[in-house]
Amino acid sequence: MNKQFWAPRGPLTPGVCVWACASVFSMASVSRAAMPVEQGERLPEVVVTAIHDHSFAQVVTDPKQPRQPIPASDAADYLKSIPGFSAIRSGGSNSDPVFRGQFGSRLPLLTNGSQLMGACPSRMDAPSSYISPETYDQLTLVKGPQTVLWGPGASAGVVRFDRLPPEFTEPGARGSASVLGASHGRNDQRVELELGNASMFARMSANRAHSQDYQDGAGRRVPSAYEKWNTDVALGWTPDAQTLLELSAGAGDGEARYGARGMDGTQFRRESWGLRFEKRQINSWLSKVEAQLYHHNADHVMDNFKLRTPPASGMMAGGMASNVRRITTGGRVAATVQPAAQWELTTGMDMYTSPHDKRTGTPLLPFQTKERVRDAKFSNWGWFAELGWQASVQTRWVGGLRLDQAKAQRYGTAQVDTRSSSAMPSGFLRWEHVAADGTTVYAGVGHVQRFPDYWELISPGNSAVGKGNAFVTLKPEKTTQLDVGAQWKSDKAQAWVSAYMGVVQDYILLNYPGMTSSVRNVDARTAGLELGGSYRLTQSWTGQATLAGTWSDNRTDHRPLPQIPPAELRLGLDYAQDAWTAGALWRLVPGQHRYSLDEGNIVGRDLGASSGFGTLAINASYRVNSHLKLLAGVDNLFDKDYAEHLNLAGNAGFGYPGFARLQEPGRTVWVRADFQF
Repeated sequence: MNKQFWAPRGPLTPGVCVWACASVFSMASVSRAAMPVEQGERLPEVVVTAIHDHSFAQVVTDPKQPRQPIPASDAADYLKSIPGFSAIRSGGSNSDPVFRGQFGSRLPLLTNGSQLMGACPSRMDAPSSYISPETYDQLTLVKGPQTVLWGPGASAGVVRFDRLPPEFTEPGARGSASVLGASHGRNDQRVELELGNASMFARMSANRAHSQDYQDGAGRRVPSAYEKWNTDVALGWTPDAQTLLELSAGAGDGEARYGARGMDGTQFRRESWGLRFEKRQINSWLSKVEAQLYHHNADHVMDNFKLRTPPASGMMAGGMASNVRRITTGGRVAATVQPAAQWELTTGMDMYTSPHDKRTGTPLLPFQTKERVRDAKFSNWGWFAELGWQASVQTRWVGGLRLDQAKAQRYGTAQVDTRSSSAMPSGFLRWEHVAADGTTVYAGVGHVQRFPDYWELISPGNSAVGKGNAFVTLKPEKTTQLDVGAQWKSDKAQAWVSAYMGVVQDYILLNYPGMTSSVRNVDARTAGLELGGSYRLTQSWTGQATLAGTWSDNRTDHRPLPQIPPAELRLGLDYAQDAWTAGALWRLVPGQHRYSLDEGNIVGRDLGASSGFGTLAINASYRVNSHLKLLAGVDNLFDKDYAEHLNLAGNAGFGYPGFARLQEPGRTVWVRADFQF
């Protein structure tokens, strides 16, 4: 990083605007990865402000499509476009996604079907921080415990970011790119290239995201600068239309400073590789066989001296660094059979093993001079089967069963503590119905047993070696949930709703008494809904609205569960005519007065009640030709000074009071150019 990374933050200059608008970089509109639409339906090329439900208990969207607020720097930032999502904020980037008030391993994030896990004991490098959404073709969210196909413990849902294999019928090449410039020194670049013919392909992608510290609505500088990059390549062999063999590899790195943490992230190194095989339409009853292997190495460094001035006194006086690494290796095999036209069964197995190690250092004694020390190792084996039955033209039943065997090891100086689970069952049953007018409804009940994860078994104070027995006594979490939903559509209007109600036995809760943390089990109840709709006012103008809210209760202690976001209402107005589009987004969030002081999760805790706020954002775009599209927008148009409820307390090293939430960015102007070649 050069010195200008820490330069004073100001508004976007005209020079940057001209540079970005004149650039010939753009994001391609990849039709094969776009959200499926009904025959004859046309999706306008507007900037996305809210992503709607797509089908039964599921959302499918194209993460390459531009969105507002300012295009995302990581997965958590993008997921906030989906009603029901929020994020535990810690500054400019690397937030931790929250869906329906649930986070962590309750909401696994998969990339190309693989588990990507961070290494930091306090999730500074959450899995979402390693994901650049625009380098993927398709994002799929399954709400609630309504699938068993994609790993263990998914009580809140499953998020999948997938890259789809490019299709070539003859030799050719195509590519896309984009460039973005914005206030606070924000500038992003992305490029993708695909080469291939009918029997093989190569795909390469690279991106970089950079921002200086932002200013909040009151003009105060918030320590939040970051810079990150990713590059990935995939080589594929397609001897026929039904066969795929793909080898992939990738790497990335970055750094970020945090006004709400005692350390900054000065390394987010990722190394990944994967191998997958798919064969379709094998015979009359075996429709698909798939297998994959993957390997992720997350090598993370935290310190308090590279991106800030270290304290002169205290436990970290003079500077301290911590290097943590987590290596996750896993695989999956599955087969899809159709014994009859109305039946489809997908069954298989998945597994992963994930050791974790650490080392520390100081500026005078760098951690690189020390050996890594193993502190934990987690593994899981799972068997799954999901069966679909088309009972009639209008009605379908889907059910699944999953059994998981989990194991955790904690390494001390003299011994290794081991605990494992018996076969933990999970399953669901869902009814889906399509009425004669096209209205769809569904209802499903699901049950998930989730083994405690690394952050719950290793990080809390009463789980550490020699300090408690929570590692042994903490029970798996058991969630039983009812999910219902409906969609309706006419020529000019559409509406959808999804709701849920759940009971959680042995919910895993963290307490923060004083300077330490402890973990325990409680019983809980959850409920909530997401709803939305749109109405075409004229041929060019469309209005839309979404509302999401969640409620949770700690039944053991008779108080609210912590870290529950307030309700959120989004009102939008879109315009699309020929080459022009425009839009406005009004986001309204009430104050959250249901909280549980000093309780939370491994990242955040409740700091008390929060105030409500409203922000307005606008955008416009112009398609110059089939290759170039220019976009611009303003977030927080009226420079509102506000903070999100889910937030980390400011760090005293930057002069913040211990219980003050970090304020969000003030007015942010952004411009972007998309190019397809």
